[in-house]
This record gives sequence, C-alpha cells and structure tokens, in this order.
Amino acid sequence: MRRKIAAGNWKMNTQIQNGLDLAQAVLEGERPNHVHIIFGVPATHLAHVQAVVRNANQVFCAAQNCHQAESGAYTGEIAASMIAAIGVQYVILGHSERRDYFGENDQLIAKKVKTALANGLHPIYCCGEKLPVREAGTHIALVSEQIEEALFSLSEDDFRKVIIAYEPVWAIGTGVTASPEQAQEMHYTIRQMITGAYGQSVANDTSILYGGSVKGANAAELFAQPDVDGGLVGGAALNASEFLTIINAL
Repeated sequence: MRRKIAAGNWKMNTQIQNGLDLAQAVLEGERPNHVHIIFGVPATHLAHVQAVVRNANQVFCAAQNCHQAESGAYTGEIAASMIAAIGVQYVILGHSERRDYFGENDQLIAKKVKTALANGLHPIYCCGEKLPVREAGTHIALVSEQIEEALFSLSEDDFRKVIIAYEPVWAIGTGVTASPEQAQEMHYTIRQMITGAYGQSVANDTSILYGGSVKGANAAELFAQPDVDGGLVGGAALNASEFLTIINAL
C-alpha cells in the first residue's frame, strides 16, 4: 500500500536519552493520522526507541543497516534477525554514506535487501547520484542500474515490502536541494521503471521518498509533487519541531 512517509535518519547522532526525548517529543506533537513516521536510529538505541513507539499509532523504528549474512564471525555488525527479534520492522539499506564511506556496492546491497526480507524486515532502499553524474546527464541511467541490481530480482510479494528513497547525493548535507521539478522527474522515472518490471498496480502502491536536505521550509513544495510520497530526512529529523513541520507538510 502506498503510504505518505516521514522517515528520520538520525545517523551517528544522539545518546540514548536524547533519542528517547526526541522520539517522545514527536509523539506528543500534533501530527496527521495518515502519515507513517519512522525513526532510523543508531543500533544502541533500537530496543529503547522501539519500546517507546511500540504502541504508538503509525510510528515505527528502523535500523540504519544490517549485515548480508544471517550470522557469523562479523565483529561489530548487526544481523537482520537481531533487528527483527526486538520488534523493529524497518531497515535503511544502500544509503549514500554506506556506499561512499564503506564501499558498499549494488551487488552487496542486493544481498542485504534479500536477507532483510527473509527476516521479515521492510527495506528502505536508497539510491541516487553524485554531482558529476548529474552534471553529465547520466543520473537516470545510474539510478536505473542501482534499482535493477538491488530490487528487480525480487518476487512481487517481496518487492511490495520495499520503500524506495531517492537521494541526490549532491544535495545531502550541502544545503542544496533538488528543485521540486528535479525530484518529480526522478520519482516519476522510478515509478515507470517499477511499472515495467512489476506492473501498474505495484508501481501505484510503492512509496518513493525524497532524501536530500529536506527541511520544514521546502517540504511542502517537494511533497506536492505527484510521485513524491514523503521524505528520508537527515539533520532536520534531529529537531522535533522541525521534523513535525515536515510531517505536517504531508
């Protein structure tokens, strides 16, 4: 089912109590019932934040990564089964920072997606281009390749469990935001790709989020685009008031 979603990626920020206070402030704020809210929190916070949101209406918790193996000698990693065991339902995969800083490629991320799904998690799959690719005009080809590699070998049932987040990497943490028209162009293209692979019904049901310097000031015009179903929000999600403004823009 295609949902309006505000997902906050806290990245490597907050201590546990700060995170709990942040989540609680959002829960206590005025927000529309139709918006699906997801907190993407550090691994140390998962059980704590999950306990806070467990009984909240339309509010969920996400891990920021998982390993592609079910278990094993992978010091410092977290298994999809460990995430699922504490009731967390979502996991962010393929984020540009994981690709850039940790060398994750499309083939590895595809394995992570399948492992997450096998353990009952819903992947929030990130894709997007860097500035040179955008300037060269090959951004659509790159994003198409990322999506095909990671997602298009999935069954229809599994694909329906995936949320896609388009991240123009040149707009993350830079203060620069893709124009509403640029965001819509890519989101429309992604939805057309899904139509080609799985049919119109699946494409219409897939939530596609925009993730590139979303703020309270620009959220409404981005979310007004017909194929933009919400945002994967970075820094602005660390401020409850700002995140609530973004949520209410949906």
